[in-house]
Amino acid sequence: MTSDSYSLSPQRAPRRPAPRVDLSQQRRIHVVGIGGPGMSALAIVLHEWGHAVSGSDVRQSRTTQTLSDMGIQVFIGHDSKNVHGAEIVTYSTAIPFDNVELTTAQKMGVTVLHRGDVLGSMCATRNSIGVAGTHGKTTTSALLMQMLYAGGEEVSYVIGAKVRETGTGAAAGSSNIMVVEMDESDGTAEVIPVESLIVTNIDVDHLDYFGTEENIRHVFSTIVSQVPGAVVMCADDKNCQAIIDQRRNQQSITSYGFSDWADASITSFVNTATGIRFEFQYQNETHIVELPLRGRHNALNCLAAILMSFARGVSINQATLVAQTFAGVERRFDERAVVRDALMIDDYAHLPAEIEAALSAATGHPRRTGKLIAVFQPNRFHRIENMANDYADCFHEADIVVITDIYASGTTPIAGVTGERVVNAVLSAHPDAHVIWAPTRQQVITEVLSHLSPGDVCISMGCGDIGQLPDEIASAV
Repeated sequence: MTSDSYSLSPQRAPRRPAPRVDLSQQRRIHVVGIGGPGMSALAIVLHEWGHAVSGSDVRQSRTTQTLSDMGIQVFIGHDSKNVHGAEIVTYSTAIPFDNVELTTAQKMGVTVLHRGDVLGSMCATRNSIGVAGTHGKTTTSALLMQMLYAGGEEVSYVIGAKVRETGTGAAAGSSNIMVVEMDESDGTAEVIPVESLIVTNIDVDHLDYFGTEENIRHVFSTIVSQVPGAVVMCADDKNCQAIIDQRRNQQSITSYGFSDWADASITSFVNTATGIRFEFQYQNETHIVELPLRGRHNALNCLAAILMSFARGVSINQATLVAQTFAGVERRFDERAVVRDALMIDDYAHLPAEIEAALSAATGHPRRTGKLIAVFQPNRFHRIENMANDYADCFHEADIVVITDIYASGTTPIAGVTGERVVNAVLSAHPDAHVIWAPTRQQVITEVLSHLSPGDVCISMGCGDIGQLPDEIASAV
């Protein structure tokens, strides 16, 4: 097994990539945890590139069935025999090192690689465009992929959620270009070689891996410095600003944002009946974009994709036409149901800045004539242990806030760390806020229904199983 270490010193020694594997010829590759969104995306592209792919997961799911239907051999349950005949076994950070398939492969002398290193080997075979940042990567990646398609490039892509137009988060294209969403949480972004790069923002998260905010900034600065081609970065983000200033004389970086000093500056923004409309100035020309998504953050995501696609030869007019019909990705401000004439929305937001952006978008929704009800499912015990107080101010747009217990996401429970820490943080900063602690799903449903009225908007947020809440509430009425 590779001896990758995912802990960082305060001085931040960069994670070293494992040696690249040769993917120019067909390989037999086994994917442990193949049902996860990141691992299934990896498996799909490798399969469509002609490799013999198998995988295993602890349970059957729609994803594992889809993979089986594609011709990928999927085992339900982990077993030593599943890796027999494999040349490469790959795993994600969620898989423990004592997993029977990993230990068996190691004993057999099979190459065992973290997902990031396999993805790095994949990107090394293509002219790859990375999309990095704490927030907005998935939407930006999906927009960019479709803009490049419109420009005539049938790209390969690996994106962290299902894109509605294509029905998948991954596909192998016929061109030499690959769009990849770069996950910074476990060092994957540091070992992916890309020719061009978008950085949407740099916020505090994954302190269990990074240790400090300074380490986060250092990692992103290093990633940017290694990119030989076009770099697009958000001028509105203070940490991006610092890198832009630092690297401006060494690299060609295009900045974007609402800031008037940005190379591409958004000069107007309005909510519409179907989404948003914004104008931006770039190279002494004004361009108008209509996007069927909501929120100022999505104007930024869209502009980043436009600028990168333009750098890769797609006209701005072509890119804005793609934006007009973009249907989005799953769990990004999904309008899921109407219950008691109130709109139920679901969103992946799980960090303070994301929550604030989602609530801002919900506040401006034309259907909202009543209350805004926010339901939040905290995620990962170590995140809440380190960051609970950071959530104190992000719910200010909501009239009622319902907080449920922590979704583990494979992390180990920590004594005394529950979702109530977020409740206490909000109430400590805002004693008059209407915040409800509802640790169980049934309590959440009961509380929401007790407050739901015509004209309200209820938005559920989090990256766990909270995405099922709109359907559960609709079924409970």
